[in-house]
Amino acid sequence: MVVGLLLGFLAQQLGPEGGAALGQALRTVGQIFVQLLKALVPPLVFTAIVASIASLRELQDATKLVVRTLGWFAITAGIAVVIGIALGLLIQPGLNAGVSIDAAKAPATSGSWLDFLTGIVPGNFLGIAASSSADGDAIRTTLSFNVLQLIVVAIAVGAAAVKIGEAGATFLSFNESALRVFRQLLRWVIALTPIGTAGLIGDAVFRYGWHTLSALGAFTGAIYAGLGLVLFVVYPVLMLANGLSPRRFFAGAWPAIQLGFVSRSSIGTLPVTQDVTERALGVPRAYAAFAVPLGATTKMDGCAAIYPAISAIFVAQFFGIPLGLSDYILIALVSVLGSAATAGLTGATVMLTLTLSTLNLPLEGVGLLLAIDPILDMGRTAVNVAGQALVPWIVAKRAGLLAPEPATVPA
Repeated sequence: MVVGLLLGFLAQQLGPEGGAALGQALRTVGQIFVQLLKALVPPLVFTAIVASIASLRELQDATKLVVRTLGWFAITAGIAVVIGIALGLLIQPGLNAGVSIDAAKAPATSGSWLDFLTGIVPGNFLGIAASSSADGDAIRTTLSFNVLQLIVVAIAVGAAAVKIGEAGATFLSFNESALRVFRQLLRWVIALTPIGTAGLIGDAVFRYGWHTLSALGAFTGAIYAGLGLVLFVVYPVLMLANGLSPRRFFAGAWPAIQLGFVSRSSIGTLPVTQDVTERALGVPRAYAAFAVPLGATTKMDGCAAIYPAISAIFVAQFFGIPLGLSDYILIALVSVLGSAATAGLTGATVMLTLTLSTLNLPLEGVGLLLAIDPILDMGRTAVNVAGQALVPWIVAKRAGLLAPEPATVPA
């Protein structure tokens, strides 16, 4: 990260020509690394969850594990949104903004409560979608996948393989072999993390810098204060309350948290998050293979709790719209439940538009915040990833499933 910061600042100082070349090199390195991780997500999630369904038969009270996981998702999101509301009222970012009303514009995409129903039903076997866009005279077609739909498909396939008994044994054996292959590929990609991290953080410094923060300094400060409180105060308190060591958590989960910060992608970080949750934190693979991918799509304390809470208060203050007690309660409910409603979509903007539309606040307020969104997204994603590793750790501890702490925590 230090090397990336230095290269990013160097690119800024080199001027338009030399700086652009170095900046493009940093961006290319970072993009390739994230693409490698994302390429592993579909096969890794599918094979891991199918294996998890087969292995869950050996775990007692598997249904209770699922219920407790969702419960802790809601508890931590509820705490995070209360912190966000409190900071929004204390700092009042909408009354201290230096942006012009001319910057207000409605976003191209928005979230709705029907998105959960359409997002959870697979459109095809692996939830793959294709989109085309114009790139000069050429038409570029890209493929994307919906992790939530992938989870649903994998659960169904795993359950069917278990249901048919002996006839499904060969398939489950092949799936276990495939899982081992993809895990080995993952280890090779993870070995490139230092290089990828340098490229990602250097690209962020070069492209975004910090000059855009001045007009929205109070808003940015409120967001990062909230993220810091959740990551370094709330989470450690929850760990201690459950007899867990914050030192072990941050030592074990930090590679995933750091990668989430520089990559700004919970999905791209998912393979690393699952790896550290199992190896460094000692969560059984049979449970982690289900809980971590589910968390990557629905557990977002940064994007779906802190950010929309403070942003909704910012928009209301900026446009002079008073909010009452019922509105703050509604913000909390939307933040706790909304991440599931937007799980089939991506981006904090979708969650924010869902919150604003539910409160009948102007969607044009989203345009005021877009200039600094990449900088905020770094902190939001880091907190998201930390929560996605923390909840399975807490649930496994309370269920008595954790492996004993090793003498030295893997880096």
